[in-house]
Amino acid sequence: MSTEPSLFFRLLVRRYERSSLIVTSNKGFADWGEVFNDQVLATAILDRLLHHATTLNIKGESYRLREKKKAGLLGRRVVPVAEEVPTDASV
Repeated sequence: MSTEPSLFFRLLVRRYERSSLIVTSNKGFADWGEVFNDQVLATAILDRLLHHATTLNIKGESYRLREKKKAGLLGRRVVPVAEEVPTDASV
């Protein structure tokens, strides 16, 4: 087990029913087992997070992606600059 999910769980346990916590994620709850590489730990985390929680599910296009599209930055392929190769055969 990696350290980060364990530390996150310990943080939740210390704050559980003592203070507020705001968590944002671009993953659905069903995917958290994969995110943490541990379904049991993800279930324990979600159990504590959702016990007294208000959840908001925001759907729609990302603000950041929308701004990148407006600026014409999304979908453009970055072409690496080729090294200059000497054309003189004597070099």
